[in-house]
Amino acid sequence: MLELDVELQRGAFEMRAALVLPSAVTGIFGRSGSGKSSLLGAIAGLVLPRRGRIVLDGVTLCDVARGVWVPPHRRRIGLVFQDGLLFPHLSVRGNLEYGFKLVPRSERRFTLAQIAALLDIEPLLARRPQHLSGGEKQRVALGRALLSAPRLLLLDEPLAALDAGLKQQILPFLRRVKDELGTPMLYVSHAIDEILHLTSELAVIDAGRVLAHGTFGEVIHDERVLGLAQSLGLENVLAVRITGHDTDGAATLGDCHGREMHLPPCAAPAGATVYVSLRASNIALALAPVPGTTIQNQLPGIVSRITRLGDRMLVEIDVGQPLLAEVSVRAVQTLGLAPGAAAICLVKSQALAYLGGGIVPG
Repeated sequence: MLELDVELQRGAFEMRAALVLPSAVTGIFGRSGSGKSSLLGAIAGLVLPRRGRIVLDGVTLCDVARGVWVPPHRRRIGLVFQDGLLFPHLSVRGNLEYGFKLVPRSERRFTLAQIAALLDIEPLLARRPQHLSGGEKQRVALGRALLSAPRLLLLDEPLAALDAGLKQQILPFLRRVKDELGTPMLYVSHAIDEILHLTSELAVIDAGRVLAHGTFGEVIHDERVLGLAQSLGLENVLAVRITGHDTDGAATLGDCHGREMHLPPCAAPAGATVYVSLRASNIALALAPVPGTTIQNQLPGIVSRITRLGDRMLVEIDVGQPLLAEVSVRAVQTLGLAPGAAAICLVKSQALAYLGGGIVPG
């Protein structure tokens, strides 16, 4: 378990964070420059907090008031950056052995051969970093961190420098580390898709403050996260249970709070739960079901709140969970929408996008 309550000052940037993270894997999510990396730096011992304390598994790593400060090399925390930071003068084997040799034999959790096999880097052991692809470098950096027998693994935007294809190659290896090794991890990213490949537990940080912490479904509907979610296109996220697939593979069927939904095709099996995102601007509203339309998703609900945003209106409808629809002021007036009124949310299946590769992580 990681417990922290700290204040950080880096130039003009100030951060305050208080978190208790019991989960094996937690995502730290937020925009670039929000303070995510600064928080990881404090946990790793690379940044000295102005105030506060950090405790990992009952061991105090930092307590400013008491003058306690465990140096980075004694914290047993692995750190993987977005650029890998491999030693250029060492082979892949040499990079892997660097941290491994510093760990007492009695405390080693894995062998080099086990990690090389897990991350599929056995054929690379004799190469130097300059002869590796971006994805290969990140796998080696991950292996080096794991061989240091960390009590906690910090991953700071580890895929940010990779293209989409390489990211899809690396994510399964991270999933294997989580599932097969059980090493606790904090995964920092401004890409929610990456985080949801590994965990649905996350903390949201913005402008140096922790806005919310919990499961993705809880956090994304927290009022404090609304502004950030809107800016990232995540104002609506639905958890949908897959019920079946069209025989021609052209569509997937699901259940959301007892309502049938038509989704884009996906490979998730029946019974699995998936996250789908939906922009507020992609929801149309009606007062009654609309016959004779190509819009297949018509979700009935009750208006719970209406907020004016400049020349637009943000209408919150309870369809079993809150949905936000962005419509014009005139549309609200014409339909006579008000809190307590019934409304139908009209959603094209093409407007739904899967998050985290589709399946909700366990």
